[in-house]
Amino acid sequence: MAPMPDWGTLPRMLRDQAAAHPDATVLADGGTRMTLSELRAATAEIARGLIALGVAPGDRVALWGLNSAHWVRHAFGIWDAGAVIVPLSSRYKGIEAAQMIEKTGAKVLITGAGPSATPLADLLPPIPGLHHASELRARGARVSAGEAEERALAVRPDDLCEIMSTSGTTGVPKGVMLDHAQVLRGYWDWSEIVTLDERDRYPIIAPFSHGFGLNAGLIACVLRRATMVPIPIFTPDALMSLISSERITVLAGPPTLFHRILDELDRGSWDVSSLRVAICGAAAVPSSLITRLVERVGLERMINAYGLMEGTVVSMTRAGDPIGVIANTTGRPVPGIEVRIVDDDGKEVAAGERGEILQRGYGVMRGYWDEPARTAEAVDRDGWLHTGDIGVLDPFGNLAIVDRKKELYIVNGFNVSPAEVESLLLREGSLAQAAVVGVPDASTGESGLAYVVPRPGVSVDPEALLIWARANMSNYKVPKRLVVVDSLPTNVNGKIDKLALRTSAEALLREN
Repeated sequence: MAPMPDWGTLPRMLRDQAAAHPDATVLADGGTRMTLSELRAATAEIARGLIALGVAPGDRVALWGLNSAHWVRHAFGIWDAGAVIVPLSSRYKGIEAAQMIEKTGAKVLITGAGPSATPLADLLPPIPGLHHASELRARGARVSAGEAEERALAVRPDDLCEIMSTSGTTGVPKGVMLDHAQVLRGYWDWSEIVTLDERDRYPIIAPFSHGFGLNAGLIACVLRRATMVPIPIFTPDALMSLISSERITVLAGPPTLFHRILDELDRGSWDVSSLRVAICGAAAVPSSLITRLVERVGLERMINAYGLMEGTVVSMTRAGDPIGVIANTTGRPVPGIEVRIVDDDGKEVAAGERGEILQRGYGVMRGYWDEPARTAEAVDRDGWLHTGDIGVLDPFGNLAIVDRKKELYIVNGFNVSPAEVESLLLREGSLAQAAVVGVPDASTGESGLAYVVPRPGVSVDPEALLIWARANMSNYKVPKRLVVVDSLPTNVNGKIDKLALRTSAEALLREN
């Protein structure tokens, strides 16, 4: 591993890169091209506006919008102001965004383009004390460049840089706290293994509001002076055109993305010869997919990796790994990270045996925002993060993800909490109870199936409820199917029996 420069913080990293490589292009967004020196100048201007709004070191600033140059500039502006970014998914509806804004006590909300014509800020209910950063430039003139520079250079490596929303099992998303030093270290090493550098052109498909899109996308590109190409809304044909026109070299996404690319190649004559590296974060990647990508596209490498919001980067496959290792494991732990597999009693199991994955090292989160009890449940006194994922270590140290201890399921690469979806469904008003389980889905990997019990005397129309859900929650959280039932099964402790519901769901899938 090449040692990381002694930056310590994101503002110092940007300054060093801009001073040494001012004309390096780090962003291509349609007709917008931005060099490191231009990004640094735009960042400083935004920071001055935030300081003028009253943003103090450590304050939280929410950023809400699609992947864009606007998002990139404002993210670095937030960090320059010494503030902590709270990314909000562009898929959020008003209820969801308000929950995270209120939870973190964000002082300022910056909005950009959303997936529909409705301005994102208009979706929010009134939130006392919240300012909208619509006059940053005008306000910023009141703050001197020297004051803003002093603020940026005062940021410390152990200061928080981001609070990421992650699905929880209690129905309310948690805020994962990460600091400047661990994000820089994690994604310097990640990009070193990926071999990301200034020659690369890298479309960021994962939303910037997601840990991968922000850290392994936006930040990694500036770290390595690669050109990021923000993708606001993904479509397979548009991506194929982009790969050809922009000569894309690095591509990251779930297996479904690469299957779509191969399908598009079979239907048309696209030039994808520029692609050299593909990164896939999945429990398993079909070996046939890897073989087809290497043969059909001419990839130099396919990389599989495992990480989680609370633990940043955990393990990655390496150059020279055979297809079997890439297809069936997520490789070895990255430098500075330890991994153990333990049984239900916390005892380490032998190689080849299943157990919960525990992680320790610099990448483990600082905790959940304002939730010390839940932090203590996740990270024990010895610093081990209990991931809730079930894995197996082979004799060579390769980690395979075989199951999830938690009830979370994954839709197109997004973690979905059944409890959160249930909580949102109950806001509609016609339901007495709701229970959601994840089921296999050929198009998205998994999808949600919701069992709902109407309130007494109320009739529930599943299609009408789905229409409400699409209007009030992120699209990946919307259950694909709703089943109206008179009651939900319970276990001996009186809790909803999710195992029985999953069995029922499997039977429904077989019938259809």
